[in-house]
Amino acid sequence: MTETLDDMIQFDLRARGVRDERVLDAFRRVDRIHFVPLMERRHAYDDRALILSHGQTLSQPYMVGVMTQELKLSGAERVLEVGTGSGFQTGILACLAKEVYTVERIEYLATTAEDRLLGLGFSNIRFRLGDGSRGWPEHAPYDRVLVTAACPQIPQSLSDQLAEGGIIVAPVGPPASQILTIGVKKAGRLDIRTDTPCVFVKLIGSEGYAANVTDNPSAHSGEQEYTD
Repeated sequence: MTETLDDMIQFDLRARGVRDERVLDAFRRVDRIHFVPLMERRHAYDDRALILSHGQTLSQPYMVGVMTQELKLSGAERVLEVGTGSGFQTGILACLAKEVYTVERIEYLATTAEDRLLGLGFSNIRFRLGDGSRGWPEHAPYDRVLVTAACPQIPQSLSDQLAEGGIIVAPVGPPASQILTIGVKKAGRLDIRTDTPCVFVKLIGSEGYAANVTDNPSAHSGEQEYTD
């Protein structure tokens, strides 16, 4: 159990390879405790996913750090996030980029995250309720795309909406386990490499996994715990 925010940053992020100082500073500015249910506040700085309402999870700090660092944000980018969830990752991105466009398919999660982030003073985030696997084409192209749910493959719509030279980060693979996948768009195609093993909830949508009767319709973004 990590007792303080500083401990989380030092031992769960920096010591494990998340060393971009801008990313670490964003974790200080977007305190995870604001995104944790009251009954879980004692676990706010633990390096594990936490259960939210509607079957949702609040992402593990280490995975948020790794994925954010892979985006290589300088502060000038327009970022598309697929899967708003609690809004924790959204807030981290908003500290590091010029604009964030975030899409969530569950209305309760979308409106709750929007209220929370606006209440924390963020003004560079735009919110949309809809199928995130199809992106947000009206505002494309994006310099960066971050997917916070497991994809069977990187959705073509998201690749199409990524600007030339842009970076997309997504967990790709079957529902049981995925590999964090990083693509850089070169000459209209993605140059792919893979990195960290991970286990995310399925991306439900027309270019993700199809919903079925066994799916919790609200559990589509965030991730389960991964320990290296």
